[in-house]
Amino acid sequence: MDIQSCNAKIPVIVIFAPTASGKTALTRELFSPKGSHFLFKAEIISADSQAVYRGMDIGTAKPDKAFQKELPHHLIDILEPDQQFNVSDFIDAADKACLEIYSRGAIPVVCGGTGFYIRNFLYGIPPTPVSDEKLRNQLKERIKLEGNKALYEELKKIDPQSAEKIHVNDAYRICRALEVFYLSGKTRSSFSLEQKLRDKFNFIFIVLEPEREVLYQRIRQRVDMMFELGLKKEVEALKARGFNKETPGLKAIGYSEWFDCEDEEEIRELIKHHSCKYAKKQYTYIRDIPGSSLVQYSESEEDINKVSKIILNFL
Repeated sequence: MDIQSCNAKIPVIVIFAPTASGKTALTRELFSPKGSHFLFKAEIISADSQAVYRGMDIGTAKPDKAFQKELPHHLIDILEPDQQFNVSDFIDAADKACLEIYSRGAIPVVCGGTGFYIRNFLYGIPPTPVSDEKLRNQLKERIKLEGNKALYEELKKIDPQSAEKIHVNDAYRICRALEVFYLSGKTRSSFSLEQKLRDKFNFIFIVLEPEREVLYQRIRQRVDMMFELGLKKEVEALKARGFNKETPGLKAIGYSEWFDCEDEEEIRELIKHHSCKYAKKQYTYIRDIPGSSLVQYSESEEDINKVSKIILNFL
């Protein structure tokens, strides 16, 4: 296949799937030269808001180093856990990676479960008031003094639509939504773009939807495996480096729970509960995106072939 002549605009495959749904195995099948369903040369751009952080491997279920060498991945291990990474940073980095990948004769594949990132990558970021440093610092100080939950409850009263899409541990986005309201008098959710995909690329958007109870069972099994692989030691190593519950990276599910209690089994169950709850919420951001292809996905040969056909028809 002559990839460079496929489209006038750069083709970008975007695959959304919740945690533990088998997306890493799917990309191996379709885009690794060792995959039995290999389609063409491609490189993966991770759409995982926590995979960007170094030293957070087990709790984020990153693809292992051998697979990353087998099939190139981008936006993994690019920051320390105490550095902030937002949706604007993601879009800028993903756009740059798409151009570079295509220049090498490969197809960019944006794949992950952070629906907020994927939606904004497809649509662009709606215009909102420019950040006010004084107000932002005031909100950060309130987070430290009052905690995430207090400001999250405040946001739920002001802008329940935005609050529904934000995790209680996501201090950055809680503060930003409150900041927008206090600067403009309008809710963050009231700022929106026309429902039109960006014309910078030629997108194909595929949504994998496993059966709900099967997915929850896979999530619970994955959490058990994380503990067997040494999640506790990974968290202890991060703590030893001076990172704490206010560190941006460690506010993620799988890490924040270690600051909430001391009983290891209770922490395990909390991670399972939060992960299942998050998996349901992940779909909030990718509803109603025009032209999306929904695949009821179970990792079967038939399902892999369905995804393969969708991609080949696109190209």
